[in-house]
Amino acid sequence: MSTAPTDTIEARTEAEWRAILTPEQYRVLREHGTERAGTSCLNAEKRPGTFHCAGCDAPLFATGTKFESGTGWPSFFDPIDGAVETTVDRSHWMTRTEVHCARCKGHLGHVFDDGPAPTGLRYCMNGISLRFEPQG
Repeated sequence: MSTAPTDTIEARTEAEWRAILTPEQYRVLREHGTERAGTSCLNAEKRPGTFHCAGCDAPLFATGTKFESGTGWPSFFDPIDGAVETTVDRSHWMTRTEVHCARCKGHLGHVFDDGPAPTGLRYCMNGISLRFEPQG
């Protein structure tokens, strides 16, 4: 049995994801977990650049859409076009809108309608689900 990742991200097995991701990344991205608020070093990231999916490296959010929400998680008001998808999340006795990476379907966080202009949205993301790439 081969341990090398499959050719396409969509075809990766859970064993392949476990080999690629850290245990905490796997818990959040593949098992829909949530990191503890205030623990991500990306909360303070303000340099120009792009936030990518930690699972498949797809670009998700530009720095210019990041804002301080006071929630303890990196927050953005707009994703890169086509980068994320949403589903209804009815876990924890509430209904929320869950955000996934459009490429690998990894769980990123949730989106709420209490964000700033121009979208009025707050994409509240788990920092462990993201990788920051500085511009230039």
